[in-house]
Amino acid sequence: MATARELRLLSSDRWFRALGLAPLSRALATLAPGVTQIDNKSDFLWKKPHRKHPGILRLPHVRLPQALADAARLQLLENTVPNVEKRVQALTNYLWSRQLPVEPEELQKRAVDLEKKFLENPDSFQTEEKLRGAVLRALRRTTYHWQNLSYSEELSLIYMAARLAGGFAAVSRAFHEIHSRIPEFKPQTLMDFGSGTGSVTWAAHSTWGQSLREYMCVDSSVAMLNLAEKLLKGGSESGEPYISGVFFRQFLPVSPKVQFDIVVSAFALSELPSKADRTEVVQTLWRKTNHFLVLVENGTKAGHRLLMDARDLILKGKEKSSLDPRPSFVFAPCSHELPCPQLTASPPLACSFSQAYHPIPFNWNKKPKEEIFSMVILARGSPEENRWPRMTQPVLKRPRHVHCHLCCPDGRMEHAIITARKHGKDLYRCARVSSWGDLLPVVVPADFPPSPIDNPPES
Repeated sequence: MATARELRLLSSDRWFRALGLAPLSRALATLAPGVTQIDNKSDFLWKKPHRKHPGILRLPHVRLPQALADAARLQLLENTVPNVEKRVQALTNYLWSRQLPVEPEELQKRAVDLEKKFLENPDSFQTEEKLRGAVLRALRRTTYHWQNLSYSEELSLIYMAARLAGGFAAVSRAFHEIHSRIPEFKPQTLMDFGSGTGSVTWAAHSTWGQSLREYMCVDSSVAMLNLAEKLLKGGSESGEPYISGVFFRQFLPVSPKVQFDIVVSAFALSELPSKADRTEVVQTLWRKTNHFLVLVENGTKAGHRLLMDARDLILKGKEKSSLDPRPSFVFAPCSHELPCPQLTASPPLACSFSQAYHPIPFNWNKKPKEEIFSMVILARGSPEENRWPRMTQPVLKRPRHVHCHLCCPDGRMEHAIITARKHGKDLYRCARVSSWGDLLPVVVPADFPPSPIDNPPES
């Protein structure tokens, strides 16, 4: 029978073989398939308390690096922006409520349906011109009017004040997922598509600054690129950059010959005007990916659906590059490659997560905030054999039992009620200290039902 150390090494080896890295050990629970209790005899906690079990992935309140916060404040002080507080709030609301553009095929279908509806009362429209006008007016009222945002110098500053800290927090949480689960992974190169004010570069430097030597920032807006470069130089145009090895370009390189260890698109796919454009960009980003592709969007139904489209596109991709034939799998947040159960729910739900952060400390912007975001991290290789379910909602704690909503490896959503009596003391304690977005370190069998409890107190 394998010792605890051997089991830990085997768990580690699977990840590193999947990612093409040298096998190194990492701490994982030793779990037998079909068992719903944690096997703590193998010392998977390594004598750590339950509140630090290996599925804990949350971060404390995220703060911007001091150099970045100071540079952002300096930029707003040097560039007078009228009504900045109101405009920041207006832009924040607009970006959060933004929908995807309607595709021409969908627009045409809506027009045909409206025309059929209007023709049910033909006396109201005596000419074809009046009918066409009524259809167009109805379409304008009922169709989301998507507009391409063109970032000027002033709008870039407003975007920085509105989204720099929140974007940094969301991307930091995504990077923390990789770093905490594979601490030995040391990326050397990163590409950021839709880099904006450069929050991805700063978050990556905070996570892997010791190993990263090249950051490629791609953004179509010259104003955004200039602002990101100023922030790197402390808010000036002539200072020394705080992070070395950062390069800026306006156009996405398409050649698959040069890959990056991590490729990121944060809040950028939703800025593309059509599904065809998103498909082309996602395929290009995947070809440029050596290990991880990190996609982040708003935690709305539109943002989640967009990410699931990108996820399915890569997982079902028929084209296999001769330069990199390794298959794709979902590293996070899904514990499977099956269709998303949130999308098939009635009504469909957004799979989102929350990260607390401190905003840029302006006098009107001091209170801590929560960034609600959706993410998907895709990787090259093969997933580990035993994958843990993910907490998809805040954990509801009650006397002697815990309610956990789990996305399980079999592709199903489970509402599990966990008690010490039914599931063991260790699993109960791990579940009780877990939170939204964490992994529950247990293998869930395919027929695992929500656990009954004896005379539960009223919730």
